[in-house]
This record gives sequence, C-alpha cells and structure tokens, in this order.
Amino acid sequence: MKIREINAMRGPNYWSVRRHKLIVMVLDLEDMEERPSNKVDGFYDRLKAMFPGMYEHRCSVGEPGGFFQRVEEGTWMGHIIEHIALEIQTLAGMDVGFGRTRGYGEKGVYNVVFAYMEESVGRYAAKASVRICEALIAGEDYDMADDIQKMRELREDDRLGPSTGSIVEEAEARGIPWIRLNKYSLCQLGYGANQKRIQATVTSETSSIGVELACDKEDTKFLLEQAEVEVPRGDIIRRESSLEDACDYVGFPLVIKPIDGNHGRGITVNIQNYDEALEAFRQAKESSRSGAIIVEKFIVGEDYRLLVINNKLVAAAKRTPAHVIGNGKSTVQELIDEVNKDPRRGYGHENVLTQITVNELTKTIIKDAGYTLESIIPDGERLILKDTANLSTGGTAEDVTDIVHPANVSMAERISKIIDLDICGIDIMTTDISQPLSETGGAVLEVNAGPGFRMHLAPTSGLPRNVAAPVIDKLFPQKGDTGRIPIIAITGTNGKTTTSRLMAHIAKMKGYRVGYTTSDGVYIQNRLLMKGDCTGPASAEFVLKDPTVNFAVLECARGGLLRAGLGFKKCDVGIVTNVAADHLGLKGIHTIEQLAKVKGVIPETVLPSGYAILNADDDLVYDMRRSVECNVALFSMDENNPRIKALQRLNGITAVHENGYVTICRGVWKMRIMRAENIPLTYGGKATFMIQNVLAAVLAAHVQGISIEDIKAALETFIPSASQTPGRLNLFEFKDFTILLDYAHNPAGMMALKKFTDELDATVKVGIIAGVGDRRDEDTNQVGSIAAEMFDEIIIRQDKRLRGRTEEELIKLLNDGIKMKDPNKKTTIIPSEREAITHAVKNAQKGSLIILCSDVIPDALELVKKFKEQDLKGEPFLA
Repeated sequence: MKIREINAMRGPNYWSVRRHKLIVMVLDLEDMEERPSNKVDGFYDRLKAMFPGMYEHRCSVGEPGGFFQRVEEGTWMGHIIEHIALEIQTLAGMDVGFGRTRGYGEKGVYNVVFAYMEESVGRYAAKASVRICEALIAGEDYDMADDIQKMRELREDDRLGPSTGSIVEEAEARGIPWIRLNKYSLCQLGYGANQKRIQATVTSETSSIGVELACDKEDTKFLLEQAEVEVPRGDIIRRESSLEDACDYVGFPLVIKPIDGNHGRGITVNIQNYDEALEAFRQAKESSRSGAIIVEKFIVGEDYRLLVINNKLVAAAKRTPAHVIGNGKSTVQELIDEVNKDPRRGYGHENVLTQITVNELTKTIIKDAGYTLESIIPDGERLILKDTANLSTGGTAEDVTDIVHPANVSMAERISKIIDLDICGIDIMTTDISQPLSETGGAVLEVNAGPGFRMHLAPTSGLPRNVAAPVIDKLFPQKGDTGRIPIIAITGTNGKTTTSRLMAHIAKMKGYRVGYTTSDGVYIQNRLLMKGDCTGPASAEFVLKDPTVNFAVLECARGGLLRAGLGFKKCDVGIVTNVAADHLGLKGIHTIEQLAKVKGVIPETVLPSGYAILNADDDLVYDMRRSVECNVALFSMDENNPRIKALQRLNGITAVHENGYVTICRGVWKMRIMRAENIPLTYGGKATFMIQNVLAAVLAAHVQGISIEDIKAALETFIPSASQTPGRLNLFEFKDFTILLDYAHNPAGMMALKKFTDELDATVKVGIIAGVGDRRDEDTNQVGSIAAEMFDEIIIRQDKRLRGRTEEELIKLLNDGIKMKDPNKKTTIIPSEREAITHAVKNAQKGSLIILCSDVIPDALELVKKFKEQDLKGEPFLA
C-alpha cells in the first residue's frame, strides 16, 4: 500500500462543514485492492487481539461490534486503516470518533478521512495506521507503545495549554471566532479591527506595567508593604557576604529564592540554619537572571492560590505539592507508582492530574528528608516530592472558593488594583483561608501575571470553576459581541474575482476599511500586499488577522477547500456565481455534481442570520438552498424565472435583469438601481456575464444594509481596467487595432467571452489561447472548438505552468479541438506568450481585435501596456 498524500482540513470542508479537524489521506491499496479482510488468513483474529477497544466502533452496522462484523464479512484495508487511525489516537488520550473512507475515482485508490485533535498527531496516526495494518496483514508482531508515546509527546508540544484552551473554548461557545497566531499560546479572538489577543492568561488589555511589577518580586513586595498588605519580613541581597546579616534580620526559619524566578526554580523553604541558607543562596543564584536574591521569613501554613479577574475574586484553591504517604511496607518508588495508577493522572495535561515523575530534584528532596527511592516510609508519614505545588509537577488542588474570608477576598481584589493586573494569581500561605490573614499570621507570598487556570478548571476535589468566562466578559463586555467583522465569501466556476472586486469596491465606497482576496492577490485597503493566486485559507486568514480591516471580501476557490478547508468557520454572506466543468479529474473530483458539493461548502457556512446568494439560472447552484441554515436570496438574468417568482411570492429578496435594468426586488416590489448599459463594467450591456456578476454583488451589498444610492455610486465608479479588474475584459485601444485581455481559461469562460466578442465589430478577430495542464482532455478540446468559432485567426501559445502535461500534448489537444470545428482555420503555434503577443501586435491588420486569453495576468498586462506606450509615441513595437 502507498500513501499518495496527506492533507489536514482546518475549517469547513468538502467532507464536513461541521467537523473542521480532519485528516484526508489519499491511499493506494495497490495489490490489497484484490484482498479484502476476509481474504487474509488470520487477519480478523489478529486485529481483534491487538485492538479489543474497537468493539465500541459501531461502523455502518450501528451497534457495538459493528466494525468487527464488517471485518469478518470482508472490507477493504482503507476502511480498516481509518478505524486504526481513530483507535490509536484514542489510546493516546485523544478520543476522536468521526471517519469515512470513499473512493478517489481510480481503482484501488481511496480517500481515508478521520478526525484529529492536533494536526501533527493526525498526520502521524495516518502513517502509523498504514504500518500497523501492513504488520497485521503480514502476521508480524507490532509494538504500538512507541507510537502511542510519540503521539502523546506531539500533542503536548502542539496543543494549547489548559489556560489558553479554556479561554478559546469559552470564546467558541459564545460564537467568537479565533485564530492561533504562533505555535505557542498567542491567540486572536475575533477578526480584523474587532480582535482581542491572549497569550495564555495575559490579554491585550493587560497592563504592561502590571506584568513588570509582578515579575519584580522586590517592587511587588514594596508596594504591598506600603499598602499595609501582610507580606513576609525579608531582605534582598546580591552577595554571599550579605547573607549572614540578612538571616539575622529576618530570623529562622527562612525561604530563599531568586527575585526573578518562575515555576519554583531555585526556591528553598524551611531553612533552619546558616549552612542550609548558604546552600540555598547558591542554588538561587544559579536560577537568577539579575543576581538578586530574596531572603524572607518562612510562613507556616498551607499554600493557597487566589485568582482575581477584572478586579473580582473568581476562584481559590488550596495547593499541595506532589507527595506520597507511607504505609510502613512499600518503598518510595512503589508508593509513587501506586499514586500514578490513579486514572485521573496522565501524561502532561491530558488528564485532571499529571503523573509524578522522578527527576534529580525529586531525588535531592527525598535525600534531604533522609530517604532514597528504596526506603520504606513509616505508616501515615507524608513525604513531599517536589518543591512547588504546581499541578504540572504532580501536585493536587482543592477548590476553596466558597470559604475564603471576606477580608481575604477584599485584600485580593485590592492587590489586583495595586499591582494593576486584569488577571492575577495571588499566592498566600496561611493556616486557615477562612480567617483573615491578620489573625492567622499568614502572608501574601507572590503576585503572578498570567496565572495558570488548570487548578480551578479541574481541581482534584471541590467544584470546578469556569474561570475563562470572566476573561471573555472582560474582553467582550457588550452582550452578544462576537468580535466579528462582516465577511462576504464568494465562490463559483467563473466570475468570482470580478464579483469579489466589485463587492470590495462597494464596501469601500460605503466607508469600510476593506481587506479582500482574489486569484491575483490579497489587498488591504486597496494596497496589494500579497501577489499570486490568493483564494485559499491562508489568504483568508491574512485578511482576518489584519487589525485595520473591518470588512472582508474573500474569494474562495476549490483548491483551498480541498487542500485545507476554509480559513473561517462562518460568513455573513455566501455567493455562488455558477458551477461549470472545470478542474475535473483533480483531487478526486471527477463530476460536476462533486464540484457543486465543493462550492456548496460556502453557503453552508453562512450564519443563520446571514444570506446565501445563489444563481437561480444554474440548477446545481439553486439546489444548494436545500442544505443551508440561513436566509436565501436569488439572482437571475430572467425576471420571469419561476424560481425567482416563487421566492418573490414568499416576500424574499431577489436581484434581476429586467427591461434593461439591474433591479433588486423585495417580494414583488422593484427597486431599480440603474440601466445595465450605463454600468461601465458591462461594456454598454454587451457583457452579459458581467451583468450576472453585478446582480450577485448588489444583492450582497443590499442584504448588508448598503443603500441603493451608495450601490449606484459604486457601480458608476467601478471602471473595467487594468487597475480595478486586471485581466477581466481589459480593453486597450491602439491607433489601428484593439487588444482585449481576459482570464477566460475554461469552456464556460470561453463561451461567456464569445457572447461578448460577438457583439464587437472588427475587421478580423485574432485569438491567443493556451491549454491548461490540469484539465481533462475533453475540456481542452472544447476550448479549441469554441476558439475556432470565435476567431478568424488563432495563435496557440503555452502557459508558464504546464501542471503535469507536456507543451506538445496541450498544443495538440487545442489543435484537435480547433480542427473538429474548422479544419481550415488559420492557426499559428508560438509557445512563448511574450512572442505570441508580439507577433500578433506586429502583424495586426487595421481595425482588427486581438483577444488575449492569459492566466499569468501581470506579465501580459505589462507587455500590452508597454506596446500601448510605444503606440502613443509612434515608436515601433519592441518587446
């Protein structure tokens, strides 16, 4: 078996609009296509023995044991690999259940689709599942332990931490979109100009001064002392020679720690004499960046963390370091192993508790207590194993929010304002949190910026607290605020780019700061910031990340949808211009119905309050209305289209071309915008396919609340040109001839262009065409046949990107298509586009029209503009 490719979906996609995290593996079964599971001796028994948990896989049978039943009866290995990939992720602590295996369109080749939690784990599971299946087929032993551990490690490396993850989950629950901005914990909540950012539990509204203060224990302690907050008596020293005086001033027992430490590094507690203090000072020095060391009174009591968000106490927990309790029989190592058997303990952050690991620090602490890992601890004695109470090192937490004394609550909320932190964790040592610190002799030990939420989200005992909710309340205080910006998503076979550009222009005229993606680049407020085909998810995210943008128009092509899914989960308006045969035979999409399903992802992602704008003249597009959960608006070139009439009777919104006008209808009431022939984009009404694009755009603008007056002003100022619509019906008038540059590159596009050029007068029409490598033979033949009808003369050139074909193949396919229609058509072959254009210009007859169909628009535009300048100056045409 051979893996051809592995793609990771990260948004709504062809396979599922709701399940965004899917691996799509293209798997060639090769010889195994002829050997389903019931034809491989012993396969069923080996699979069942290796994966007893697969009994829960119901498969299409719909009941436990259903998958095993399918294997016993006989099923293909692609289907089995899908289930193995799901099961090994579950064994690694990531319970995922969605999967499906479908034919790719070639014999023995399948799309194996399954869910993942972390992309790196999903990709690893895809490869591992094939290895495991091959071992089962061969009857070879296979140890999964390494795979399971590797997947756990990949998950811990890539996943958001518990704190960041909880905030993101709370945002999602409120309909707030989010984007991960780096491989760590920096995330964006909301889109564009309405975004907020978080990095773990530090937010874009967190005071930088507050963070600086919290990181400087000296300043923190000084400010709290000034404010009469109970803090331990202490001193700050830098040199060993100052240690003895500091010990005398503070008095034993002591705590010594670096002033700028974190995660408990370099901290020594309960120091009873000077020798211990000297050793602790040297350890603290090793962990101190600044060299400053705190020597302070060791406060007796238990460790409490108070969490304050937006100056309100929201949770409190009592923290206990990782420890074991002796039973008089077991060694320390045996006691640790027993504790780690607790099902609540797992690797990293996968469970409520983390397994206790034995490292050098643990051995040192055990040694200081007078034991080794082989020692037997007396019955009932507690042995501390770590020097901090962090959950990540195996500690435990008990929720005590409801018993914190009001005086301590008030103190904590006051501290958050003194240090100026919107989210802070306050560490307190006291014998009883239900009593004021002033009465227990307790003290505030530390104030933390970016405190961890895990102990409050999933305490070992007591009530879990949704501490992420107040963070979102703080960032998005207005009820119902989702941090979104309007998103208009546009797809279809033809007309996407022009419709996107026109929609962006209308929004800009309205005063929005627009970011938009097209097949020739990404634009932010009219500035081209990325060049090339930018119709995929990365380009969409580029716009949605931009903090200056408050309106997004996103062209969405099939390639990105099949490669990674959409770059957003929901849009406000989804436009589908049409569906015609294009790119068929690629990425497992072989029929126009499958292509329609790809395009149909866009309207399916429209918010319930938004609109799917569909072409009522296209059967496949019109049928998309059946699968949407939003409002539907229709456009048509025929006001008497029965589909339009039906929606109008329901008081729906439509846009039609009627009596020469572009008109919006609410129910049966007409609101005429302007005559189509007066819209520059339509070339006096001759370019009917442009009228269709206008209908879609004005309908989207209308449902977004843009007035008829503003729409009309935008239509009047949107001039088809190299600057506003590059490569889309760009006309260049020379002294003796005319050049028309267009992006037409498939049969549907060529037919639309033919209708337009048939309306143009010329002494002779010369067409420059090219074959596209990733089209079916019949599509390229058809382009040639249409060209034979359109043009008096044809120049066949070749694209820069051959896309898997040879130059000779493509030229022959076009030539064959031309000959099918007109065997005597004058045809010249000039492979270089630059040379082809130059030849046409130099040999242009008076009154001729040269029609250039180009896919690399910038290069062709540059050359035509150069010739135009030479023509104006009366110079000879030189490329």
